[in-house]
Amino acid sequence: MRPLLIAAGIILALILGKIFLFNGSSDPKNDSSNSKKSVGGAPGKSGPSKPLAVSTLVVGLSNSERVVFSSGTTVANEEVEVKSEISGKIVKLNIPEGSVVSKGYLIAKIKDDDILAQLKKIDLEEKLALQIEARQKKLLDINAISREEFEISQNKVLTLNADKELLKVQLAKTEIRAPFSGKVGLKNISLGAYVTPSNVITTIVQFNPIKLDFTIPEKYINEVKLGKNIKFQTDGSNSDYFAKVIAIDPKVDETLRTLKVRAISQNPGSQLIPGMFIKVYLNLSNSQSIMIPTETVIPVTDGKVVYIKRNGIVEQVKIETGLRDASKLQVLSGLNIGDSLITSGLMTLKVGSPVFTKK
Repeated sequence: MRPLLIAAGIILALILGKIFLFNGSSDPKNDSSNSKKSVGGAPGKSGPSKPLAVSTLVVGLSNSERVVFSSGTTVANEEVEVKSEISGKIVKLNIPEGSVVSKGYLIAKIKDDDILAQLKKIDLEEKLALQIEARQKKLLDINAISREEFEISQNKVLTLNADKELLKVQLAKTEIRAPFSGKVGLKNISLGAYVTPSNVITTIVQFNPIKLDFTIPEKYINEVKLGKNIKFQTDGSNSDYFAKVIAIDPKVDETLRTLKVRAISQNPGSQLIPGMFIKVYLNLSNSQSIMIPTETVIPVTDGKVVYIKRNGIVEQVKIETGLRDASKLQVLSGLNIGDSLITSGLMTLKVGSPVFTKK
């Protein structure tokens, strides 16, 4: 009997456990009642989101300078590699490296003994030819010789004179002089060296005035004219320099779609040297346009957007931008005069959320 009583007790315990443990399953009515509770605990309502305080700016027109920013390079006004026109031995060399020389300054002299000897010979032959011509002229006057004989002696004088002029030209080429005033570069040869027309003796650079080469986008072709003034700065310096446009490339770069422009600037103190990097500020015109703070513009995949407040609700507007300066950006389309541009809390805004302008 004892085992039977134990088995009956176990069965009774299981039945009671089923009744008290599993019979308290969730009631659908209770579930629906719980689901209706709001986050704050109030039953039956979710509650509207609280409006967010933001700063706004009323969009309007303002005077703006249409400035094109570009980069460029300083270029020498004149620059040349000094070479000899003829071959020969250098017998005189005077290259003051890094110093300024005047136009016509004698840089080098090539040995000219052979040319001087030929000139002396020509002088003697010319003297004799002139004497013969004079005698022939007297004989012609008394019809002792024919005109043909006189013309032969006359032609001899002219030929010798032409040969003499040719030697003088060759003699001038033995003197290598500065073609213009400028600063002499480094010396590449030494006294006594034999040079040919392919040897670079030195360089001469003129950079007062100095030229500037820079590029602008092709859409500004019609707004850049000869004589237009520009402002520029050198890399690492905040000093302003000014120049005037003197030439515009007649062809647009097909790859970059840019136009090359050349300007010229006075450089009395030689502070600017060729090859320097420059930042160019080209003021196209003053105009009335919508300018907004740069930080209010948010880049997206297909362009740029801003947030505005309209009827107390956040709206997102796609805009098209133009030129920019240090702190503001020009808006070409997308915003209207009178729109309330949101300038704060941009990262937390959601389209359709209620907002109000904080005072």
